[in-house]
Amino acid sequence: MAITKKAAAKRRPAAKKAAPKSRPTPAARGAAPKKAGAAETLKQLDLAGVAGKLVEGRRKDLQAIVEANKKSYAGIQAVVQRQTAMLKEAISQWQALAGSMSVAEPRESISKLNEMARASFQRSLGNIRELAELAGRSQAEAFEVLKARIQENVDEVNQMLKRG
Repeated sequence: MAITKKAAAKRRPAAKKAAPKSRPTPAARGAAPKKAGAAETLKQLDLAGVAGKLVEGRRKDLQAIVEANKKSYAGIQAVVQRQTAMLKEAISQWQALAGSMSVAEPRESISKLNEMARASFQRSLGNIRELAELAGRSQAEAFEVLKARIQENVDEVNQMLKRG
């Protein structure tokens, strides 16, 4: 009977695999030993001190953000309060004008309305400038807090680089 190749392969005992060849170390090959690697460098660093400085730095960052937000919020409140006061003042002026108008003299009433409208327009322009300056000042104060913290971060990094 003819035995097929597959059947013959099944009957043969499995050949033993050769053991993997081991490679000689760089020192055994006569190569120069490598300089200290990243692991050695990390061992030399004071990681606890570095981690503490990083945590402290992020805490200061958060404090600066909170302070800047408080200044920004206070500025927004000041703007809203001033807008409210301006609106109340304008309403009271218009009410006073409406109360002083007489039906008997329509020309005089229209003249007063025209004069009041012009004055109101000029006052509105001044109020817009005032509100813009108020908002700008509060945002500048908030930005200065963040700017100071950014400069502190830059200084801290420069100090770390000088030590390293």
